[in-house]
Amino acid sequence: MIVRDWMARRAAVSPEQTALIDAASGAQLTYRQLNARATRLANFLRDECGVESGDRVGILAMNRAEVLEAFFAAAKLTAVLVPLNYRLTPPELQYILEDCQPKVLIYESEFRATVHQLRREATIESLITIGAAEAGDECFKYEDAINAGRVETVEVADFDPEMPALIIYTSGTTGRPKGALLSHRMLTWNSINTNVGWDIVSTDVTTIHAPLFHTGGFNVLTLPLLHVGGTLVILRGFDAAQVLEAIERYRCTLFFGVPTMFQMMLEAPRFEAIDFGSIRYFISGGAPCPVPLIEAYQKRGVAFTQGYGLTEVGPNCFKLALEDAVRKAGSIGLPSFHSEARLVDDKGRDVRRGQVGELLLQGGHVCSGYWQNREATEAALCDGWFYTGDLARQDEEGYYYIVGRAKDMIISGGENIYPAEVEAVLHAHPLVAAAALVGLPDPKWGETPVAAVLKKHNCSVTAEEIIDFCSGQLARYKIPKRIFFIEEFPLLASGKVFKRALKEEIERLINSEL
Repeated sequence: MIVRDWMARRAAVSPEQTALIDAASGAQLTYRQLNARATRLANFLRDECGVESGDRVGILAMNRAEVLEAFFAAAKLTAVLVPLNYRLTPPELQYILEDCQPKVLIYESEFRATVHQLRREATIESLITIGAAEAGDECFKYEDAINAGRVETVEVADFDPEMPALIIYTSGTTGRPKGALLSHRMLTWNSINTNVGWDIVSTDVTTIHAPLFHTGGFNVLTLPLLHVGGTLVILRGFDAAQVLEAIERYRCTLFFGVPTMFQMMLEAPRFEAIDFGSIRYFISGGAPCPVPLIEAYQKRGVAFTQGYGLTEVGPNCFKLALEDAVRKAGSIGLPSFHSEARLVDDKGRDVRRGQVGELLLQGGHVCSGYWQNREATEAALCDGWFYTGDLARQDEEGYYYIVGRAKDMIISGGENIYPAEVEAVLHAHPLVAAAALVGLPDPKWGETPVAAVLKKHNCSVTAEEIIDFCSGQLARYKIPKRIFFIEEFPLLASGKVFKRALKEEIERLINSEL
């Protein structure tokens, strides 16, 4: 049985346990208080905004308790929360709003100008602002909504565990983001896998620092800890010094980050002085973690392990045991307890151990597909298996290693960048004839995007002009860090750009500059 209203159940079991701590203000919410606020918000959304089962509720905010309150409020109604990436530009956000058509948009007051611009283009029936409203704002105030909402338990006519609870948008290989449908069933099984595999208990404490529009923010540790009754310390975003101080001050027991975060923490002035005595272990994900980085933390007495997952399937699908952190460095470990994995060739046949194949995953933690995108859903899901697009191999002991990304995805600082989306913007420049994006190794970010550009005949354009052209249309992390002008692209027989050869050519150009 899958429970619809996690928060009501948790509030009944451990009402006075601390659920959330706001690191900036020190304010705390118990599970009883969190449930009461989510219940009031749910009733307000239903009574005043007309939100019904299946309706989408968008939220545009940095990390704060209200994002989680909105999630549990929507779940009570069997509505769907859509957390929006505040790093995106208005045109990028507009596409998402037009795609999911939220009935209500909750937004943080500092994004007021963006929301007003979006509302001119997209139909949003109701707005709710977190923070101060200004004259002329046609919106409800969030705290007024909480105070006006009824305290009665939220009842729904029907509940099916396959109902979506979250839509998290991921960049698509076709250049448009896709909304991954995360059902109540999926979120429950991800929490079960996480809590069983990572040995998470109600006394655990961690920080929320990865953005809550990202699966790393919502689903790596946040929902699993709330499921089991743990405590979350909310940070507005990632800042190495603030994270280290929060770990020490709140006696955190677990911590998840991408390798870039761990490197930045290592370089922080107070790293050597921070008391890590409460930490049981650190978890690295999002990209392979360099062995020297693991060893640096081990010297501080911190156990270090790694995992693997993606928005659509978990994301906690694999775990590398603590004792294997160095011995099996580079490995993602073994599948989670309630997860099945296969490696197949391009004809769908299982490959032999040691050979490379596409990684397929199966289990209750698999998403339901993509919002209003049948083609993408059918491409990813077949006979209950999710085709990850990642290439992997198993060693002689059965440990898995990711060796490549069939979808050409670039991971920079834990953020996914799909070349087609960036290339579409580059191609829109009036003086660009063709463009291709590749990722180059970067000691800080893991990878950094760079572009090769073919100028239109007899046209003059600078790298700075192209980068400036991208700045209003793409989030900063997606914008190429360098532009390389070339005479022609290396092509495959199919006519497609041979990305591996292009990457090698760019690397030669860089080496020639040294």
